[in-house]
Amino acid sequence: MKVISSEKLPIKMWLDEVEDSCMAQIKNLANLPFAFKHIAIMPDSHTGYGMPIGGVLATKGVVIPNAVGVDIGCGMIAVRTSLKEITTEQLKTILGKIRLRVPVGYKHHGKPQIGVMPKKTGQFDIVDQEFGSAMKQIGTLGGGNHFIEIQKEVGRTRCKQCGDSPSIYNLNGENECIVCRSKRFYQDGNIWIMIHSGSRNLGYKVAKYYNNIAYDLNKKWYSDTYLPKNKENSLAFFPMGTGEYNSYIKEMNYCLEFALANRKLMMERTKQIFCEESNCEFENAINIHHNYATMENHFGQNVMIHRKGATSARKGQLGIIPGSQGTKSYIVRGLGNPESFNSCSHGAGRKMGRNQARRELNLEEEQKKLEDKGILHSVRSIKQLDESSGAYKDIAVVMANQSDLVEIIVELTPLGVIKG
Repeated sequence: MKVISSEKLPIKMWLDEVEDSCMAQIKNLANLPFAFKHIAIMPDSHTGYGMPIGGVLATKGVVIPNAVGVDIGCGMIAVRTSLKEITTEQLKTILGKIRLRVPVGYKHHGKPQIGVMPKKTGQFDIVDQEFGSAMKQIGTLGGGNHFIEIQKEVGRTRCKQCGDSPSIYNLNGENECIVCRSKRFYQDGNIWIMIHSGSRNLGYKVAKYYNNIAYDLNKKWYSDTYLPKNKENSLAFFPMGTGEYNSYIKEMNYCLEFALANRKLMMERTKQIFCEESNCEFENAINIHHNYATMENHFGQNVMIHRKGATSARKGQLGIIPGSQGTKSYIVRGLGNPESFNSCSHGAGRKMGRNQARRELNLEEEQKKLEDKGILHSVRSIKQLDESSGAYKDIAVVMANQSDLVEIIVELTPLGVIKG
């Protein structure tokens, strides 16, 4: 962890370098009058709108819509299957069927999806207005960095009797489990399904609506000394207890529920496809979201924690940190580090903007990197170079930089990926 003490509040960073535009945003956070204790910057951090992606901001008495962002509740879901192997032909068939049943990019379902929307209580400004459209959007992937990925668990030697992995020692040339003294072991390495998606157009509409209201109110209250001319980059706020604060929290929380329901529906349909192609069982899903605000207690005070491109990593909490489509992803367990407000990174993080990646990366080189690893990928033209591995930070470095925030439980290598 690197500490910068030049601003009103300390800045605690789990990375060595960020681009100048990102650092300017970080310093702006550290000088907000309602920011609390310090600013925490995760190792995947890069420039966002108003607040960096990979930033954790604690505030006293306010909520900031743009410190959550436009894809409210965006997050990950991952499921471990009972399969140990999957052939290339099976993989191609499964990915093909997923594309038929899960709309990607700007595509929606042709008809409303019945019985899967989160229940509403009371009235909403935007959720009510967008509810009909959202019924066709639920169970859809979206575009950008959203993905459905089939992965292979990096195998470990485990005890057949107690399932323990690291507690093995060698006695007179014979392996024995430290825990139960069994001498029977096996190699694990199951197939996983991982999905990254959010609240689709519903979350976008809620975020834009309330950021615009906050911006206009802050100007009216003469609280705009730190507001840029461009609303997209503002950190306009709602004071706790106001009607606008309560309405935003209510609609944001509904978007969190919608985003989770969206991921669950895509996962269920993907699991059905797996069962059509193999005799397959599934463990319980792991879910985590990374664009949200929530009231938590830190350093003895109740504060509003804004995680924008960052995930919760309470002690013992399971989480998901994906790489790019050509690198490893990780199932992790939180270490509950108070200095990060019990948070960790949400992924590898971009090192190139989308347009920069399309200009500077070589299509054939990026494709070859994926094909040499045997990955069924989605980098098919220059347009998709913004989601190639070369556009992202080195996930191994990102994980090393947050070794005091999470411990790695499972390493996953990509086999095939669908992107919007």
